[in-house]
Formats: sequence, C-alpha cells, structure tokens
Amino acid sequence: MSTQQREQDGATDVVKEPTMSMRLEVAVVPVTDVSRALDFYRSLGWRLDADFEASPRFRLVQLTPPGSECSIHFGRGITPAAPGSAHNYLVVSDLEQACADLISRGVEVSEIYHNVYDAGVQDQADGPDPEGRSYASFASFSDPDGNGWVLQEVQVRLPGR
Repeated sequence: MSTQQREQDGATDVVKEPTMSMRLEVAVVPVTDVSRALDFYRSLGWRLDADFEASPRFRLVQLTPPGSECSIHFGRGITPAAPGSAHNYLVVSDLEQACADLISRGVEVSEIYHNVYDAGVQDQADGPDPEGRSYASFASFSDPDGNGWVLQEVQVRLPGR
C-alpha cells in the first residue's frame, strides 16, 4: 500500500492511498409526503428505479437524475432526518439550459450566481462566473419539503475527477 505525507496544522500526517474503489450510490432525502415527493422528482424527468412498500411503516422510493450514477432514496422508515434538511449538489454542463428546463417543468429556480471572496470571506454575486470557469457558477431550487439542490456548472472537470 502506498502512502503520502501531508502537512496539516504544523503536523505531518501519513495518508494511506485507497486500495479499493468506493462509489457514492445513494443520497437520502427526507420528505413528509412520499407520493408528493415522487410526483415532484418524476416531473423533473428523473428515472424511477424502485418503489417498494414492505409495510405501512416502510416504503422506499429510489430515483436517479438523468446522466447520474448516484440515486436518491426517500420514503417512510428510511431516515430520522427532518424533512427539508437535505442539501445536495447536481452538476450540469450548461447551467442556463438546466435552469430553463427546470423552469419549464414548473420549478422555481434561483437566479444564476457565482461566489466572490473578499479578505477570505465567501459571498455571492449576481450572474455566472465572469471568467466562465468550471465549478464557479450556481443556481438553486428546493423540493416541496424544502430540501435544497444546488446546480453547479462544470464544463471541464479537474484532473482525476
């Protein structure tokens, strides 16, 4: 197993390189009304992978956004997290097109914004990143429970991603 040295807060850590692949498969989205959430995410064009009800206390719904290898789960008996407490990112190659598509589906989407940094403090500014950089332009929307989704424009991925 290979290792690498890393400086962290004045101390040197030894970081072991991973020996196996681990892929994020599912993000859990806590909801109050499973049918309403299912209708909302289906209206976005997300693929329904599973809708399994084992008992009146357990129902699992799985959907996958177009082009994604990671899905979402919601239902009854899935998570103790409060509905509306999830905050996730969706990467898109064309932010304006993604916003227009969501709006055409009846979703309320924020204006496009980019981050600015002043003396190390992050703030948001209106409009896309002026330099058109990947990972730097955003918009957001919420599902009916208030779970937040940030759209992040990535045209060119950083090496190794």
